[in-house]
Amino acid sequence: MSNKYFIGLLSLLFLCALSSFAQQTVPPKPTEDAKAEAVIKHATDALGGSNYLNVKTAVGRGFFTAFHDGMSQLPARFVDYISYPDHERTEFTSLGIRVIQTNAGETGWLFDGATKTLSDMKPQQISDFKRSMRTSVENLLHGWWRKEGATLSYIGRREAGVGKRNETVRITYPDGFWIEYEFGAKDGLPAKVIYKGTRKKADTDETEEISEEDRLAKPITINGITAPWVVDHYINGVQTSRINYESLDYNQPLPDSLFVKPANIKALK
Repeated sequence: MSNKYFIGLLSLLFLCALSSFAQQTVPPKPTEDAKAEAVIKHATDALGGSNYLNVKTAVGRGFFTAFHDGMSQLPARFVDYISYPDHERTEFTSLGIRVIQTNAGETGWLFDGATKTLSDMKPQQISDFKRSMRTSVENLLHGWWRKEGATLSYIGRREAGVGKRNETVRITYPDGFWIEYEFGAKDGLPAKVIYKGTRKKADTDETEEISEEDRLAKPITINGITAPWVVDHYINGVQTSRINYESLDYNQPLPDSLFVKPANIKALK
């Protein structure tokens, strides 16, 4: 074997090795799932990181305002008790009348102060509560959706006003239900939650598909935890309600009895 051929062979082997090494050391492009996980990480950090993830209970107080044909109605004062992930009791007071709706996992009950009645929730009402838990930002960022076999995907960036963009991710459940979450591309704060639903048509038993959207605003930080203090709900682009918090308290001990249906109205607290 000539020296010239031998040197050429060594050069070829060296180039092949160098090419292989370069291929191994160049980081792969992030997958769509990796992009989605990065959005979740950014959002979790923006809301308080471990402080946010360690919230076990939340007590919110403020006003709930329904909208009819785009016009605001009389606000009702509310107190909302949440024990994550699936216990919630909301008390409304308007014109001296008290209404309580309470959910605890697969069960729920209602108190109507106008009619002085105490009743179990109907299956559809419990289903509506479960859907509200599915669509919550907490469900996404805490990863509770993973237990139900849902999948995560990155949708991309969307316009969010002059000079602003939102990063969008979607979780899709095995039953086909999906939710899209938008977070500020720069600040990571939650901005929108979008999903499809159904409702009965007026004066008929037929149902129609509707587009629902929560718009989240006025982020305020308490004890290292950031949350939107205004939540506007839209159906097919028309506003139907507003939640406006006056206070939020985290990790207060909440007794289990708060969510248990009382034996009768007299035992109601």
